Amino acid sequence: MKKKLSSAAALVLAAGAVLAVQPATAQESTSAGIEQYREMLGEGGNPAELIEMTGEELWAEKRGPKSASLEQCDLGQGPGVVKNAYAQLPRYFEDAGRVMDLESRLVYCMVNLQGMDQKEITKKPFSGRGDYSTDMEALVGYVVGQSRGTPLAVPQSHPQEKAAFERGKQIFFFRGGPYDFACASCHSVDKQRIRLQELPNLTKTDSARAAYTSWPAYRVSQGALRSMQWRLNDCFRQQRMPYLKYGSQASVDLTVFLAVNANGGEMAAPGLKR
Repeated sequence: MKKKLSSAAALVLAAGAVLAVQPATAQESTSAGIEQYREMLGEGGNPAELIEMTGEELWAEKRGPKSASLEQCDLGQGPGVVKNAYAQLPRYFEDAGRVMDLESRLVYCMVNLQGMDQKEITKKPFSGRGDYSTDMEALVGYVVGQSRGTPLAVPQSHPQEKAAFERGKQIFFFRGGPYDFACASCHSVDKQRIRLQELPNLTKTDSARAAYTSWPAYRVSQGALRSMQWRLNDCFRQQRMPYLKYGSQASVDLTVFLAVNANGGEMAAPGLKR
């Protein structure tokens, strides 16, 4: 694995050298190097698979004050149905009376089915760099993996789903913070990059599909599976904006906007990122 990573690093450095002498072809060379790096990382398999297995065990384990499993949790396809559920989230849930993404729905089920305390569940939903996954990350990995290969079909039939999309759109284009940034500052322009990282244009269908359907993902540099809530928080961090409250309606609304833009794409998550 170290040999593969060293080779990949050399490719990225070589792409940087090309950038200095051949500006017209630099982006193509860099992109090719990064793509080969990703392929080399993926040759050994995705570590997210182990986390998915842990999540499957947690799904069936009786836990909490009510000593219940999550096997009756309704993710939108009926109680206990996990297959292809993530590909149709976020969506409106009548029992909760609001639009929910996967993570907020899992919290809802853990509270109502297992009797767990919401504050405790959401106190530390993300693992530290190099730490083993949290229970939430493991459950996310399991559920997301069950939609692999399924076309994304996030619904927009309920009035609240449509309202969530419109609010999410406003958040995406809202400029603020010390740098007057918006999500759109990085993700509404073609062929834009930060350092060596290409930034997908999330307002265009093909680009949105490729980006959204590969998240949640295992980040090799952090040794952790990162959920969509984490991904959004990291974007807000880079904008120097306040973090989104975990599972907040604002975070769900933004996810709705991104997901609907990617509808029709084939789910490939959990993905594998640098």
